[in-house]
Amino acid sequence: MTAAEPFAGKRILITGGLGFIGSTLAKRLVEAGAEVTIIDSLVPLYGGNRFNVAGLEGRVQINISDVRDQHSMQHLVQGTDYLFNLAGQTSHLDSMEDPYTDLDINCKAQLSILEACRTNNPDLKVVFASTRQIYGRPAYLPVDEKHMLRPVDVNGINKIAGEAYHILYSNVYGIRSTALRLTNTYGPRMRIKDARQTFLGVWIRLVLEGEPFEIWEGEQLRDFTYVDDAVDAFMLAAASEDTNGHVYNIGGDEVISLAGLGALLVNVNGSGAFEMRSFPAERKRIDIGDYYGDYSLFAKTVGWAPKVRLERGLAETLAFFRQNLDQYL
Repeated sequence: MTAAEPFAGKRILITGGLGFIGSTLAKRLVEAGAEVTIIDSLVPLYGGNRFNVAGLEGRVQINISDVRDQHSMQHLVQGTDYLFNLAGQTSHLDSMEDPYTDLDINCKAQLSILEACRTNNPDLKVVFASTRQIYGRPAYLPVDEKHMLRPVDVNGINKIAGEAYHILYSNVYGIRSTALRLTNTYGPRMRIKDARQTFLGVWIRLVLEGEPFEIWEGEQLRDFTYVDDAVDAFMLAAASEDTNGHVYNIGGDEVISLAGLGALLVNVNGSGAFEMRSFPAERKRIDIGDYYGDYSLFAKTVGWAPKVRLERGLAETLAFFRQNLDQYL
């Protein structure tokens, strides 16, 4: 069975569907023959962009709504076969400066979504986008799902709660839910105008604009997941009954230092420069040091493995933004 097969003719709901991963997932599901509805608030700070679904006009339904709107969610989950729950506030720094908004979106709204499912459609399958940020500073590497959870920012705490609600509703109410703990996901359609989604987006924008980018210290190790591999993971998690009630790490096969990543990006682009800097104080307080994950549990459960090597993924990402840069600024 391919990742796409179970979705033909199914009704799909994607929260945060005009964002980076959600729009890529929507395109794949439409190609698989699914009936896709996107929910997105299009709040400027959170990454939604109508251009992300260019070419899908008339093939997806777009509902401009906020997951914090309980009445909308009560209606929208009805008749849905699969819910991919990707809506969220992703900025770690914003969560420290405005913790109540992060609480509303990443915690309270998640409970409202699950309540809407419980009361209106308890038979759907839910896949929740969680984050490796909930682990905090790793006690050992690679990090597996048994690692303690000790986040370094408000965003991580609220994502723990959102994830835990999904697993609780699976175990107690039978709403088939699973959570994927994403690492640094990158690729076409990612947010590049600021660092609210990922630092790599800012690097890519500056390289394409011919400006130097900053690397803070540079020794930290990271792994990266290309967006197409992340979409494969979401679809496989949704299609499998073995994932119900469980959480899984999603990662990459290559571990690289940030300085090494910067050099690779410049090399793949064919030009560019970066400057090494000390961490800004407000960032240093919430930096987690080295991180790379162990995704072997998910691999054993559904057969997933990343396919796109980092060099190729960066080349495809640069090519996309070289052609569409003005749509993302």
